[in-house]
Amino acid sequence: MKNLRITVNGTAYDVQVEELGESAAPAAPAAAPAAKPAAPAAKPAAPAGAKGSVEVKAPMPGTVVNVVVNPGNAVKAGDDLVFIEAMKMETPVKAPQDGTVATVEVSKGEAVDSGKVLVTLN
Repeated sequence: MKNLRITVNGTAYDVQVEELGESAAPAAPAAAPAAKPAAPAAKPAAPAGAKGSVEVKAPMPGTVVNVVVNPGNAVKAGDDLVFIEAMKMETPVKAPQDGTVATVEVSKGEAVDSGKVLVTLN
């Protein structure tokens, strides 16, 4: 399986593609998406000094419809942190463990890719 990022009308989507045979053609598109995510990665790098040790990542691509925590909030395992809408369904992203919110890396209305860091916890 290869992970690729496809942009359609300005919206980025992460997809998984299974290679059925060997060919040189898939190698070229794989290099292009690898260079493209470098630009978005620079945006969250700014608060790196305050980043927590536990990263809570988006389980799927979608749009952030609600952020229910702020830096400094204490959370328990299973508490809702962020809600993501994908395919007209809202999915809560929950705290994997007890902790304190160190950073919130997204805002309401932001499009996120699968694996994007949403919140960090200490």
